[in-house]
Amino acid sequence: MLNIEVKKIIKPILASDGAGVKLKRSIGVEPSYFDPFLMLDEFGSENSEDYIAGFPPHPHRGIETVTYMLQGEFEHEDSTGAKGRMSSGDVQWMKTGSGIIHSEMPAMSEGRLHGFQLWINMPAKLKMSKPNYIYIDSDKINVHKDNDKQIKIIAGKFEKAEGPVKGHNVEPVYFDVELKKDKEFKFNLPSSHNSFIYLINGEIEIGNKKHDKTKDSTLILLEKGEDLKVRGKTNAKFLVISGKPINEEIARGGPFVMNTKAEILQAVQDYHNGTFVK
Repeated sequence: MLNIEVKKIIKPILASDGAGVKLKRSIGVEPSYFDPFLMLDEFGSENSEDYIAGFPPHPHRGIETVTYMLQGEFEHEDSTGAKGRMSSGDVQWMKTGSGIIHSEMPAMSEGRLHGFQLWINMPAKLKMSKPNYIYIDSDKINVHKDNDKQIKIIAGKFEKAEGPVKGHNVEPVYFDVELKKDKEFKFNLPSSHNSFIYLINGEIEIGNKKHDKTKDSTLILLEKGEDLKVRGKTNAKFLVISGKPINEEIARGGPFVMNTKAEILQAVQDYHNGTFVK
């Protein structure tokens, strides 16, 4: 099996989105697109002023948004009439399809908020499909635990533990790994997939080749291969995310990602003339 090595180590940039929520953005800036992944944001602060304004109503079309809350609470409401509250450890996997208008607002006025939002592209044949949600409560997420590590499996399978997201077109892997110092995490990934690690805290070494130091809030793009090996230089927490490329041209327009510029202009027109939500 081909060992997976580090392709590139990237420090996220400081950014803001919504009504001024402060965050760290990596995918979506560098790299601008890592097929099928369009964007990765880490949001987190002890200071409520950094997140309290939240994400007021805004539209999406042609993408999936995966929100993973590590700490804190968010309330969600959308144009389908769905409402929900995300708490620590919960996941919301939203397929926006033909269009949805939603808001994500903090359900807390103080304390620590910390989490991630990942955007996944949808293939042309699914971009205008009916919006769909998967709400995953933290207690419904399977966990593998041994003396070296703990792995929350949101998508994919690790040994006997399987994630709740199944039958997906990009065959995703989404793990939250906690690894002890000097211990190893090993996993076989499909050689067809694009894969990355997002280091949340601690320091890790990947593969067999020497690479630059990785420490805290770091995006690590991986070479294609099958054998992934991660060693904890300290106690560490990181995400392992992988997906099969869609291999289609994309056109972006803010919250819309389609295949052509004309489709983006149509999305903007639909939004402004009130026909966006089907």
